[in-house]
Amino acid sequence: MARILVSEELAERGLDRLRQAGHDVDVQIDLTPEQLRVAIKGARALIVRSATQVDEGLLEAGSDLIVVGRAGVGLDNVDVEAATKRGVMVANAPESNIVSAAEHTMAMLLAVARNVPQAHAALVQGRWERSKWEGVELLDKTLAIAGLGRIGKLVAQRAAAFGMRIIAFDPYVSEERARAMNIELMDMDRLITEADFLTVHLPKNKETIGLIGREMLLKAKPSLRVINVARGGIVDEAELAEAIKSGVIAGAALDVFNKEPTTQSPLFGLDGVVVTPHLGASTREAQDKAGDDIADMINLALAGDFVPYAVNISAADANETLKPFLPLAERLGRLFASMAGSQPGQLEVIATGEIAGYDTRILTLSALKGFFSIVQNDPVTYVNAPQIAAAAGIEIKETKVATGSSNSDYVNLVTLRAGSHSLAVTLVGPRRQARIVMVDDHITDVPPSDHMLVVRNDDRPGVIGLVGTLLGNAGVNIADMDVGRALTAGTALMVISPSAAVSDDVLDALRQAPGIIEVASLHA
Repeated sequence: MARILVSEELAERGLDRLRQAGHDVDVQIDLTPEQLRVAIKGARALIVRSATQVDEGLLEAGSDLIVVGRAGVGLDNVDVEAATKRGVMVANAPESNIVSAAEHTMAMLLAVARNVPQAHAALVQGRWERSKWEGVELLDKTLAIAGLGRIGKLVAQRAAAFGMRIIAFDPYVSEERARAMNIELMDMDRLITEADFLTVHLPKNKETIGLIGREMLLKAKPSLRVINVARGGIVDEAELAEAIKSGVIAGAALDVFNKEPTTQSPLFGLDGVVVTPHLGASTREAQDKAGDDIADMINLALAGDFVPYAVNISAADANETLKPFLPLAERLGRLFASMAGSQPGQLEVIATGEIAGYDTRILTLSALKGFFSIVQNDPVTYVNAPQIAAAAGIEIKETKVATGSSNSDYVNLVTLRAGSHSLAVTLVGPRRQARIVMVDDHITDVPPSDHMLVVRNDDRPGVIGLVGTLLGNAGVNIADMDVGRALTAGTALMVISPSAAVSDDVLDALRQAPGIIEVASLHA
């Protein structure tokens, strides 16, 4: 059971998922930064939304942290770099509010096009002002989308239904992908000049802060209306307000602000401006999904499993073909550490067969996680395993070998190699049972176990019986055993699964026996 500190409101359904997994859920809301640094001590996980600042000081105070979960999309309140250096996983819920945010964008787009809030306010105050609040249609207007990610794509789909022309800026989207969505890609300078409406869906970072400001707005048409339901600060509020006042552009609709909460902005009170208090994710559905998603990510992280929404793991999510090999690769790493030692100059992870056709970075991370969990006492995660390797001066080499190679006896194979040592595993049969199929270039077929012996010996009669006798006299029961067939003549190899760990005295006796070249004790 792990203690999970929750510092902001989270849907009860998500909290229940954490409790059902057996965790101690400690909800402490509205803590000061000082109080939070006290409360975080001993917590294995921290769940926040957008208000809690997870900085280096808080991470240092949370020395037991394994994971920080942000119940939402943005991560500008979490120091991801500092978390990564400390080996703390950072996960968010990027799918939880995308529909709500896209729908709110459309609501703001329509509201600013038709002056809905202004007309409503006038009417309830007793003024019938039809002519004053004349709007514009969306049909045949150009919608510019800055940021064609998850939310931007949904906005594009919805705007297309209104008959709008869609243009976009996103350096990470290919021309082919954009054309498939009937969207024309262009740079920001051209985008702003062609737009009737500009909606922002960019992350907040040093490149985007103040991006939509005076210099950019001076390039726009007078009919431009700006919509921001992304992050405050991307649009310079003061310079936007001045552009609207002076008639440089027609109006704006903002859901987010540079400082929140706020009740003061140079935009407030301007005709042609619509504002809402950060309501993009404020739907019942989005709140429930954010709680569910982040609870699932926290449960996976605390169980030591791969977390699909971890933002500081340099690997793609494993597909259904790769997933069964992740625990196998981790176990392979633990076993191989006993063979290769803690300081090999290079550690090569080889994916052979069908799995080689996929992004295998997560397979490599699983092997590293297993390897370093044996050679060091500190916790090893998918986050810090590459850092541990770098600190130890171990070069990590990833190799892919397609089906049809010299190892084509197996549909899939995962191999670790360092120096003269190698170990390969696969899954066989309808139940996908794990097998060690190669040890130091000797062909074997034995299931992996927590304690194993690898005995290299002269290839001559009597050695197998000698080893069995020595183990039997020491009271060691053999649960499984295979004799490896040498790829090159001269030596043989035994892979033995004893029922328990073999003592050092017995290992020494084996090493001193005639015909024995090497004995390695492997532990998973």
